[in-house]
Amino acid sequence: MEHNMIKHHLQLHLPRHRFIASRHKHRHFHFHFLNTIILTQTLIRSKSKPIKNPTFFLSKSLDPSKTKHPTQMSSSSYSSSTQIFFISSLIILWYSSNIGVLLLNKLLLSNYGFKFPIFLTMCHMSACAILSYISIVFLKVVPLQKIKSRSQFLRIATLSIVFCGSVVGGNISLRYLPVSFNQAVGATTPFFTALFAYLMTFKREAWVTYCALVPVVTGVVIASGGEPSFHLYGFIMCISATAARAFKSVLQGILLSSEGEKLNSMNLLLYMSPVAIVVLMPAALIMEPDVIDVTVSLALKHRFMWVLLLVNSTMAYAANLTNFLVTKNTSALTLQVLGNAKGAVAVVISILLFRNPVTFIGIAGYTMTVMGVVAYGEAKRRYQ
Repeated sequence: MEHNMIKHHLQLHLPRHRFIASRHKHRHFHFHFLNTIILTQTLIRSKSKPIKNPTFFLSKSLDPSKTKHPTQMSSSSYSSSTQIFFISSLIILWYSSNIGVLLLNKLLLSNYGFKFPIFLTMCHMSACAILSYISIVFLKVVPLQKIKSRSQFLRIATLSIVFCGSVVGGNISLRYLPVSFNQAVGATTPFFTALFAYLMTFKREAWVTYCALVPVVTGVVIASGGEPSFHLYGFIMCISATAARAFKSVLQGILLSSEGEKLNSMNLLLYMSPVAIVVLMPAALIMEPDVIDVTVSLALKHRFMWVLLLVNSTMAYAANLTNFLVTKNTSALTLQVLGNAKGAVAVVISILLFRNPVTFIGIAGYTMTVMGVVAYGEAKRRYQ
């Protein structure tokens, strides 16, 4: 009886495939042949219990709808291509905004006659405050994190003051130093970070990590000796800005260490920017008293003056936003490599744009510093 059922099933299903179009013939024959084998095994295993609905097994076994269709594979490859395109676009925007704001700062402060770094920093912070509020509250780029206590606000205010010092110092240095040398000095940030981490938290790194910092400092010393446009005051301000930037990162880890008070970089920028404006506005009016008159006269003389200020301030916020998004969507190692490459790209573009003289000794010193930063990052990653 079992063999008769199998034979009857084969007679019902196999002959009608002779009339199927040739491009589907082999696929359907293979499908029903496997169905027949599964049905045979099921019949043999169920001698004691008769099968009430043999077609149930045919409908459940090797259902073409359950198999992976080529369109599904193409959709997965499409999604991966979309992800690659998205990350690549973020990196391009990150490079463009960071390098763009740096070059525009140099153009305004050194070549355009706008010699007001404190007021320029206040414009940057104003744009960051307005655009941060729009992107977080209205556009929901990141969830809004609220300040939970007065002590947390005081810690954020302290970070804001240190952050202002680093930005103002960097902008002052651009008045006297070329962008290439400014970037070479700025590459020593890991040295100051390790120094402040040891002094403030007694955190020790592996000896290999500290050895990697030797070429970082040595390279800057060599680059300083080979820099034709070296300016002592500009160099001091650049070193101070770099140290303040490192101090801010260590201080942020100390002040906002508890889980309930940690803020992502975008919310931190949202709260730091208004504090920075309050600090920078009186400082600009006291230390740069003729800023309003000169700015108005430059705007009348150069009709694109306000456009440059607006674009420069917007790019300052875009640099922070894209830095947050790139950090979120890439690994720490990728971010480190991209950061080192960004400095080198900024140096090359600035040399081509501003035509500042460079020497072989200066290039060699900067190269040594970058190699030391790469070695430091690798040692820190391996021995942490």
